[in-house]
Order: sequence, then C-alpha cells, then structure tokens
Amino acid sequence: MSGAAEAGMQRAKESARAAARPRRSGAQALLGREAAPAFARHFFGELLPRLQLSPRSVVAGYSPISSEADPLDILEGASARGFSCALPAVGAPRAPLVFRLWHPGDALVDGPHGTREPRPEAPRCLPELVIVPMLAFDKVGRRLGYGGGYYDRTLASLRAAMPVLVAVGLAFSAQEADELPEEGGDQRLDWIVTERGVRSFR
Repeated sequence: MSGAAEAGMQRAKESARAAARPRRSGAQALLGREAAPAFARHFFGELLPRLQLSPRSVVAGYSPISSEADPLDILEGASARGFSCALPAVGAPRAPLVFRLWHPGDALVDGPHGTREPRPEAPRCLPELVIVPMLAFDKVGRRLGYGGGYYDRTLASLRAAMPVLVAVGLAFSAQEADELPEEGGDQRLDWIVTERGVRSFR
C-alpha cells in the first residue's frame, strides 16, 4: 500500500472509530448489565452447539474496559461446564497477546491501556475459542478495534498455529456498521454474538 493510500486508510478508520464510540457507549448505557445474561444465553444456546469444541478446550475472554460488552457471564458459564478459561495479557510491544489461565473470581492486576490481566505467574495457554472486544463490526465479519493492532496480530498468530481457532466477536447490536475499512493485516471474525442473537461469518 502506498503512503497516500495508507494515510487514507488510517483516516477512514479514525472516522469509523469516531462514529462507533458513541454508538457503543449509548448501547451500554441503555442495556447495562442486562446485556450480559443475553450474551451468555445466545452463546450457549445457539453458538456452542454448532462448534466442535472438546471438553478440555480453553475459552478466552477479556476483562471489559470503558463501554465494552461484558463477557463475564459467558466465562462463568464456560467454567461451570468444565471448560478452562483464559484472559489476555499484553506482552512485548507490537507482539501478539499472551493468554493466561484464569478462573472466574481470581484476582486481576493492572495492565497497560487501562486493561486488567491475570497475575503474571498464571500459566500460559493457547485458547481454541477467543471472545474478541471491538468498537464495531459489519455484515461480513470485519472488526474495528482501537488502532493498536493487538487482536489482529493475536488472531493471525493463533490461526497460524491452530487451524481450528474460533474468533467470536462480542458486541451490542448497535455496534454494527454498514461497511468498515479493511487492510491486509486485519483479521475477520468467525462469529458475532450480540444481545439479539448469533451470526456466522464463515
């Protein structure tokens, strides 16, 4: 991509982020904690039966910041069903995220960018399913993040190591955009779960 094209792409993404932030904040303010049980209901009732996960699979989520959709009910349900759970931790700059085993209720420590992470002594792992936060998504599974590229690098690395990886976006339905800008290194979602239901992008 030429310098001018790259600059144009970054302007398009920043414009999309500026439009997405108030939509997500508004949805979170409207739905609040009521959305989390709905996310879990659709995840376990509609998505999980369609996946070929072994009982020993690791399901990774995240500790939400700002107005992100909250995956805690999903992680609690996964743990209750016998799955191992994990959360991401930021490692070296511009490196993929590291996943560490975490059980609902375990203490978290402060990470960069306002994140919360498992303790550094928690064992590292490779998840088979990753629940991904975002600012926006579109009808073909494009995802808009914050611009740091952490999840794009992480999903690319995991997909290279684990062909069966499942990337599940978690978002409020109001976060859907008509069409999002996309460049070569961007990683698409396999599924999206919202408070209204589940959709496949495969």
